[in-house]
Amino acid sequence: QISQTKLSADDAWNLQQERMYKMHRGHESMHVEMILIFLCALVIAQIVLVQWRQRHGRSYNLVTLLQMWVVPLYFTIKLYWWRFLSMWGMFSVITSYVLFRATRKPLSGRTPRLVYKWFLLIYKLSYAFGVVGYLAIMFTMCGFNLFFKIKARDSMDFGIVSLFYGLYYGVMGRDFAEICSDYMASTIGFYSITGMPTRSLSGDICAVCGQKIIVELDEEGLIENTYQLSCNHVFHEFCIRGWCIVGKKQTCPYCKEKVDLKRMISNPWERTHILYGQILDWLRYLVAWQPVVIGIVQGINYSLGLE
Repeated sequence: QISQTKLSADDAWNLQQERMYKMHRGHESMHVEMILIFLCALVIAQIVLVQWRQRHGRSYNLVTLLQMWVVPLYFTIKLYWWRFLSMWGMFSVITSYVLFRATRKPLSGRTPRLVYKWFLLIYKLSYAFGVVGYLAIMFTMCGFNLFFKIKARDSMDFGIVSLFYGLYYGVMGRDFAEICSDYMASTIGFYSITGMPTRSLSGDICAVCGQKIIVELDEEGLIENTYQLSCNHVFHEFCIRGWCIVGKKQTCPYCKEKVDLKRMISNPWERTHILYGQILDWLRYLVAWQPVVIGIVQGINYSLGLE
């Protein structure tokens, strides 16, 4: 019998590993079966999710977003991560208000820009946190923390937390932005998720926000740079960038012709946003569906008596 209060953190961890090793000694064949079950479940789940996404993409995105929103909340409450919980609550309140504005009919002319400004802010903050977290992890692995007399554990914890915050809110922001983009564009009438648009687009109207592109003297509207797609439709530069980069839309808001993002993003430093968006799409599966797959595997192992 060893008093746990007299052990250091490292000794307690070593003792726990030794107990786990003794508990699982001689169970090699059972471990192989568990690994095979996990791999089979992973492959089957991947096939099912890909088919679901291709056939019913809208329901897949909604269920995935709900899981992304709820699953981390369960772990934060269980593990008493109050800092994340407070950030999650603040993000949820503001995003709920923005979503409420985006789904109103009739849609205010200022709402699309409010929506894109909020989610563009979330996108930039998540990108910054992700880069800082990644650099902090690399900083620690290379041992540079010793030059600044920072403990390796503290430096690594800061990097992991920053990276998690950046990637998680980056995924959440992009998914909510896509939902708001669909609602707003459908309400304005120049865009339809399926089928033809209900309104005809004139040359001086931006199909994303519904405001005039060319504003005459004493006329209400938005004055800013414009951008013309390969289909010759013209939009406010801020609107079309928000539509394509933040809202994850890669088609023209009016005629649905494919948008060449490489042509739109001429600055090589901005092209990293495309790669970052692809990383966020992969992370969505990891956070939303991986816990479900692990739960199914544990249920199968329990029913077969492998645990």
